[in-house]
Amino acid sequence: MAELTDIDALKALAHPLRQRLLTWLQRNGAATSADLAAVFGEDRGATSYHLRQLARFGFIAEDSRRSAGRRRYWKAVPQDIRLPRTPASPSVAAAAEEIGRQWFTRSQEELIAYLENREAFGEFAVAAPHSYGSTSLTPAELARFGAEYLALLSRWHRAPDEASPGSRHISVVFHAFPTPASPS
Repeated sequence: MAELTDIDALKALAHPLRQRLLTWLQRNGAATSADLAAVFGEDRGATSYHLRQLARFGFIAEDSRRSAGRRRYWKAVPQDIRLPRTPASPSVAAAAEEIGRQWFTRSQEELIAYLENREAFGEFAVAAPHSYGSTSLTPAELARFGAEYLALLSRWHRAPDEASPGSRHISVVFHAFPTPASPS
């Protein structure tokens, strides 16, 4: 996917409940608004509205195989959602910054929760790599490095209903940025 630069789509995605709904669908597969309202302790009508907003911008779609009558199942649309590197306007920058902040906060909370209870994950904990590294790159090399990483992640993507037996959802967090100067 290209960078998400449409301000209306960015604003739709920046809503915290919509972020939680999308993440849940990405990790667990299709669900109805009633299912998700119960999961998040939200009003069913409000949940339905937020799902329609996510669908409006192509983040989710109706699962027509499971839907029947007024009972609509929603599923995440497999995609690589990228925030703009050079926002076109202050409003695009603000919406992208809010989404990035939510993604970072969620990944930080999930990593801490995992590390505090690592033994509960058994062989997944043994297989899970943790790395902190650095390198020196030009802007062009950094862009190529990021593109190669995203291509690798894309090759390994599996929707919940396509996952191998014994699989579980794996969070992958990637940050590559110029290192700020160290304080003196």
